[in-house]
Amino acid sequence: MAERFDVVVVGGGPAGATAAWDLAREGTKVLLLDRGDRIKPCGGAIPPRAIADFEIPDDQLCAHIDAARCVAPSGRTVTMTIADSLPGAYVGMVDRAAFDPWLRERAASAGADLRHGRFEKLEELADGSLAVSYRTGRDAEPTIVEARYLIGADGARSEVARQALPKERSRYVFAYHEIVSARGPDAVAPDCCDVIYRGDLSPDFYSWVFPHGDTVSIGTGTARKGFSLKGAVAQLRDELGLTEDVVTTVRREGAPIPLKPLKHWDNGRNVLLVGDAAGVVAPASGEGIYYALTCGRMGAAAVATALATGDARHLAGVRRTFLAEHGKVFRVLGLLQACWYRSDWLRERFVALCKDADVQRLTWIAYTQKRMVKAQHAAHARLLLTNIANLVPGWWKRWRSSDAEQDNDITARAA
Repeated sequence: MAERFDVVVVGGGPAGATAAWDLAREGTKVLLLDRGDRIKPCGGAIPPRAIADFEIPDDQLCAHIDAARCVAPSGRTVTMTIADSLPGAYVGMVDRAAFDPWLRERAASAGADLRHGRFEKLEELADGSLAVSYRTGRDAEPTIVEARYLIGADGARSEVARQALPKERSRYVFAYHEIVSARGPDAVAPDCCDVIYRGDLSPDFYSWVFPHGDTVSIGTGTARKGFSLKGAVAQLRDELGLTEDVVTTVRREGAPIPLKPLKHWDNGRNVLLVGDAAGVVAPASGEGIYYALTCGRMGAAAVATALATGDARHLAGVRRTFLAEHGKVFRVLGLLQACWYRSDWLRERFVALCKDADVQRLTWIAYTQKRMVKAQHAAHARLLLTNIANLVPGWWKRWRSSDAEQDNDITARAA
């Protein structure tokens, strides 16, 4: 007879591990199934709210970030310092190679049955429960377990979604990064993330240099087929002086990242998607860890309620609740990406926009606290004027006369 669980969670990243952790702490019999052979390419930034809400200990943070430096196509830089907007705040950095296993072990210590294996297929049984098949190795015989509910947290292009939910056409950013050993304090600032907006490094997204303590993540992303991500990262490493003959490459990783939430997260009966499988990655920034943690927790709460009441309609509430809380941020970021990431001329103006104090303050509040700033009409009005001015160089030069010399240079470069 097949072993029986209340819930099977497929995928042990932030979403799946958090869902399993929450369910296990409530006494639910849960199986957490993880492939164990994949590290997602990720810059690793997590905001203070995630650290507090999900009890992330300081020993899991490999760096504390105090600023982000935006780099324009012309080389012009704007440094956005967190303390200028939120004194005492910082962004934590994690290394997914260590962070994800820690999340899985935390779930296991709470009572989840952690197993390494590759999900293969699911089958609905006569009583409405599921038979879930997985293999622990390529040549191993399949293992079959039964569960009342299944949570699919197996990433973008989810196999659970492919088998259990209506097929949806989705767009992805393909991300690639290389983790290299830090050469020293002069190579990469240990407390500042570089976000690079250049069409030669990414035609429709951005590139990054994120410090991780003893290592550095150097990466880029694009939705454009045929663009060489590895070539762009090699070019960026060469410009930074972090080539193969200078530093050690620890690992290389690549994966698709969804651009928008899926329309369906559950099948109405016994399967629910969370995390990247549901498409909860923020546009423009590509931020996914906080949203995966949050979505996993919401999914666990919904499944626990469905188990207690026998009503699977609670699964559908996860998408509604998540988008009610974060959908506006996703829409704003989607518009930002569509507007500013289309050309180097627009990227140049976008970086200039980041110099504005209101932009920096509203950005850091939204990022660190995960909420839109309301009822600051004067700031929003100034921000609107700044956006318009950035798209009209002549007006911009009159309005920001102190920047006239730099703007003349930028306009010439863009032309």
